[in-house]
Amino acid sequence: MPLARSLSMTSLNGLPQWEDEDLPVEDLLLFEVSWEVTNKVGGIYTVIQTKAKTTADEWGENYFLVGPYFEHNVKTQVEACEPPNPAVTKAVDTMKSQGCQVFFGRWLIEGSPYVLLFDLGSAAWNLDRWKSEFWDVSNIGIPFHDQEANDAVIFGSLTAWFLKELSCQFDDKPNVIAHFHEWQAGVGLILSCSQKLPVATIFTTHATLLGRYLCAANIDFYNNLDQFLDSHLNHSDTGRRKGGKTKRTKQKVTCMFDIDKEAGERQIYHRYCMERASVHCAHVFTTVSQITAIEAEHMLKRNPDVVTPNGLNIKKFSAMHEFQNLHSMYKARIQEFIRGHFYGHLDFSFEKTLFFFIAGRYEFSNKGADMFLEALSRLNFLLRVHKADVTVVVFFIMPAKTNNFNVETLKGQAVRKQLWDTAQSVKEKFGKKLYNALLKGEIPDLNKIFDRDDITVMKRAIFSTQRHCLPPVTTHNMIDDSNDPILNTIRRIGLFNNRTDRVKVILHPEFLSSTSPLLPLDYEEFVRGCHLGVFPSYYEPWGYTPAECTVMGIPSVTTNLSGFGCFMQEHVADPAAYGIYIVDRRFRSPDESCNQLTQFLYGFCQQSRRQRIIQRNRTERLSDLLDWRYLGRYYMHARHLALSRTFPDKFEMEPSAPPKTEGFRYPRPSSVPPSPSVSQHSSPHNSEGENEDEDERYDEDEEAERDRQNIKSPFSLGVLPQGMKKQHGEYRN
Repeated sequence: MPLARSLSMTSLNGLPQWEDEDLPVEDLLLFEVSWEVTNKVGGIYTVIQTKAKTTADEWGENYFLVGPYFEHNVKTQVEACEPPNPAVTKAVDTMKSQGCQVFFGRWLIEGSPYVLLFDLGSAAWNLDRWKSEFWDVSNIGIPFHDQEANDAVIFGSLTAWFLKELSCQFDDKPNVIAHFHEWQAGVGLILSCSQKLPVATIFTTHATLLGRYLCAANIDFYNNLDQFLDSHLNHSDTGRRKGGKTKRTKQKVTCMFDIDKEAGERQIYHRYCMERASVHCAHVFTTVSQITAIEAEHMLKRNPDVVTPNGLNIKKFSAMHEFQNLHSMYKARIQEFIRGHFYGHLDFSFEKTLFFFIAGRYEFSNKGADMFLEALSRLNFLLRVHKADVTVVVFFIMPAKTNNFNVETLKGQAVRKQLWDTAQSVKEKFGKKLYNALLKGEIPDLNKIFDRDDITVMKRAIFSTQRHCLPPVTTHNMIDDSNDPILNTIRRIGLFNNRTDRVKVILHPEFLSSTSPLLPLDYEEFVRGCHLGVFPSYYEPWGYTPAECTVMGIPSVTTNLSGFGCFMQEHVADPAAYGIYIVDRRFRSPDESCNQLTQFLYGFCQQSRRQRIIQRNRTERLSDLLDWRYLGRYYMHARHLALSRTFPDKFEMEPSAPPKTEGFRYPRPSSVPPSPSVSQHSSPHNSEGENEDEDERYDEDEEAERDRQNIKSPFSLGVLPQGMKKQHGEYRN
């Protein structure tokens, strides 16, 4: 679903323009290949889906998405139609005549792009032959028991077959660009390269396979990247193309980490080889962030040509401050859930209650849930010691294996509904008595307006709210409760939702849904109702969760090891002033990083309501940076670069102007007084001597206009900043 934003903020017209020659798209065909076209598996689905409108607007009917056919997805997401291009029609018919099922239609998302879907089952009888051919060109063997890798071979072989049937129909033009996402689509790229098809190829890795595995295993990853580069086995030519084959020579060197050995121990060596071969066979290699570019340089042995940050398809509200109204509306819905969940223990004021959350895949260390819980324990201590009247309710939205809803949680919502019905019944009777008394010109006797039955009903309602146990920590019955890392950490730090705790924890181990009987909200609605998203990830190549918070005007915590955090550091002079708190997990020890996170959370709790509103305005203003209409320029550059390398006689490109994600920075908000130290918060803070007159100088429209005037610095687009490649984390945390 497209995310909406306000018209009151800086528009894209205020962002720096990028000068690049427009490609003759009428003489080009663009195919984007991914396993997640119409098939939601992870974050790449969001990238493909949200980028489709911007790309379709640019390329029109010359843009096609290629993916696998799954009937349950096609029935609900795709509308069948005929290909608009006769060459595509002929290629599809040729494949169908040889027994392969190919589905063509429009994907029912914004932009309605054309999709070409291959039925893997109809071509599975070719698997052994295609695996043999793949071995011949790459020397990569695929084990029979790895279903995902076998499917990738079928999918890639069908993709290469289609591109061959298509390209053989063209003499001079149109020229073909094929953009492959992740290793599952990489087989098609490798085969296209080995067959020397006249196709400009781009390969994008959204996260390296081995990097994710190593971080999940608590390997000191970022601290040892230099050793992977300098001390590892010297693969002098992984992607050398000779006769369509990829050859490698090895020279043994003593090292701490052997990449091949690490991949083999995790039984992903063949996948790693597929990923690495794809990287070296592509004309242009891209990745989604600067931190992943450094990782790819060491793990995949190639510097990315272009960094292509992920964006969102942002829509604008017609009403000013509408996103603030949505925050209030959905916050009230979350408060209703809290009333039921904490019935009998509602000794805190909702006016002084803040909602924090973390969401994503259940990767306890990679997503930073371990550090977040430790910081919450320290935050609880600080709030209790300083006798703060603020209560923090923290949601963990991380899907795990469960049996069903927790009975105590369901009972809480039932008790809340019963109390609401009782209050409405008594209110209706009270209203009638008051109405009749006023008609007679009398002031009703408040001592007699409630009869004995009313008093009895209210007393019974009060007794029903009495609770002899603590509010549950989890909303569901966990299948492996005793070994769950989040629950075990909660037991260790003692956050059991006691009355004295100022930090309350709720684990919701299921994706949010508007049809849920517990918390009937979609994810977007839930995020809008919260005050702060916390994502202290150790491994996060990009980070869509904090990006979505930013677009919706919700402040967030990220790290300098996430692509999003690095992107904001490059583009925003003072991220904290705009509600983007960046924890240093790269150059600090785990304890220091946890203390920094605790300081961010405690400082946020000290803000007044007005200060939070001002900060949300600033946060929402950054949404233009994450719009595909702005970030799409990096993909445009990658395509132009691929064409210039594949067809140098037709397409030229200035080699001295590679695209960079740095070079432009949002200025520091003028209403924020300068900080005496970089380590201190620059966003507004509450204090005992807070002067309301100082707050009055803030004017949102005036500040936004100042930002527009200040955004005049020259913009250059590029891979890695000079001097970054030698900087790596000093601690594993």
